[in-house]
Amino acid sequence: MWALRLARKLSVRVALMTVLALVAAFVAPLAEPLIPEGLKDRFDADATLPVLNILAASMLTVTTFSLGVMVQASQSASSLATPRAYRLMMQDGTSQTVLATFVGSFLFSLTAIAMFRAGYYDGTASVVVFGLTVLVIAAIIGAILRWIGQLSQLGSMDHVLHLVEEAAKPPLRGILERPALGGHPAHAGAGPPLDAQAIRAKRSGYVQFVDMPRLQALMVEADAHLWLVDQPGGYMIEGDTLAHMNGSDDLKAKVNAAFTIGKTRSLEQDARFGLIVLTEIGCRALSPGVNDPGTAIDVTHRLTNLLALCDAPDTGTPRFDRITAPMVRAEDLTEDAFDALIRDARDRPEVLAQIMVGLQRLAKSPWKDLAESARRKQRYLLEHARAEIAQADDRDRLAELSRK
Repeated sequence: MWALRLARKLSVRVALMTVLALVAAFVAPLAEPLIPEGLKDRFDADATLPVLNILAASMLTVTTFSLGVMVQASQSASSLATPRAYRLMMQDGTSQTVLATFVGSFLFSLTAIAMFRAGYYDGTASVVVFGLTVLVIAAIIGAILRWIGQLSQLGSMDHVLHLVEEAAKPPLRGILERPALGGHPAHAGAGPPLDAQAIRAKRSGYVQFVDMPRLQALMVEADAHLWLVDQPGGYMIEGDTLAHMNGSDDLKAKVNAAFTIGKTRSLEQDARFGLIVLTEIGCRALSPGVNDPGTAIDVTHRLTNLLALCDAPDTGTPRFDRITAPMVRAEDLTEDAFDALIRDARDRPEVLAQIMVGLQRLAKSPWKDLAESARRKQRYLLEHARAEIAQADDRDRLAELSRK
């Protein structure tokens, strides 16, 4: 999971490509014994340096331009959709890989030019550098082709909705495959013992990540048990209780280090956040300044698709048997997905009709809790429709859809 978090950072990908470029430039002379004598005269410094000069000059310009386009598209998505979409845009793997390729190519060519001028490369090394340059050019061509395809949709509403929907799927699957984060599900009335010690947050912010394997190892080592207070996504004030533990005081610092708290919510383990972001996009589309019910309907369909993937959680043998954690309820998911959307669309029968159709499908879910929650949301929708929609025909149509 930590590797996945690092892979989503643009700086990490750029640093990796930079390291590869520098390593390739410095180790080129080591391949001299493999180079045939006949190639030394054909691919000497005079054949290689002009190409490197072109790459060094062009890649810096292309990188600056591409980064500007990426930031501008992310800001546009933030204003059109929701500010939470900005972070997802900046974590887009295709854009990050393209930018990292451009930066790595620039640094490779710049380093190789410096090595040539310093006399580090001889005739045999020039052949190796030329071969590496050809590979770099091939990588640049591939990156440009990917970038052209990306630019055709970058920052559009369809692209933002697709990013959010795809990002929301893994954490939703996670709560089904590993309810309670893989620990024992917490049940009402069955909390920690009275003498359990509190693990308190050292800073204010959202719980972004809980390192369950690390916590399990600590509890096994100390023959202790841990009770989590909330799921990832909960907001903590400095000093709030993160968990309870029946182990010794020596474990507190190590246990606290397994919790990642940040200023913003993330989608790594937070199954509800993706639904909230999609709902925010739908609500903004329904605002008087935007007035785009079509986007709200599209959001409704995507929310329905996401929740339709949810089967009954696997509550079998827990993977982390030394930890007890709360589960994400079906009621939480339907509330995050539809409550705000229903309230903002309360006087728009065309949007309410699509929400009703989606809820009707979810009411047939094999997850009984989700089915029951969907039926409650149908009643909630009808109550808003009766209060806000003046036309009886529209109200009757919604009531008829709820009975299908």
